[in-house]
Amino acid sequence: MRDTASDGLKIAIVGGFGVGKTTLVGAVSEIRPLSTEETMSRAGVGIDDPAGLGTKQSTTVAFDFGRITLDDEMVLYLFGAPGQERFWFLWDRLFSGTMGAVVLVDTRRIADSWYAIDRLEHHGLPFIVARNNFGPPQHSLAELREALSLPPGVPLIDCDARRRDSAKRVLITLVDHLLAYASSAWESIP
Repeated sequence: MRDTASDGLKIAIVGGFGVGKTTLVGAVSEIRPLSTEETMSRAGVGIDDPAGLGTKQSTTVAFDFGRITLDDEMVLYLFGAPGQERFWFLWDRLFSGTMGAVVLVDTRRIADSWYAIDRLEHHGLPFIVARNNFGPPQHSLAELREALSLPPGVPLIDCDARRRDSAKRVLITLVDHLLAYASSAWESIP
């Protein structure tokens, strides 16, 4: 980190198993991301459900970490959370000090997103939802918003986590949402 950087924002990237969290962090980080990807083993058979994930052979077992410098004084720290239910206990600690989050959604496995949304709402963390497109979208964003019961104030966008420009757009949307959220919270103070 530059010597002049004086502040950092912690951002969590959450979502279901195999949705693309590690890929998004890797696509946008200015440093080589710290990754805890491990080869999937027999230990996960019957526990992790790889249905619909193609040839997925590795998985995050702790978290991914990346960084983006916004300017001389501000950096974003990105933490990608593991998506399997057996690692969800890590999420509450990961959320400590987090300014906001991105929920990545794979529309082939929408139900895998509900836990992430529930935990973020429980912690009162502002978040956006990004539909990671693994092919042509089968449903409109309005249909996805309804399926996830997202309130109108939660931004919902499309992305391709493999592409840097798309991953950047996701983070810009989150930062814009955080600024609007902070501004409305400030205005509500008597």
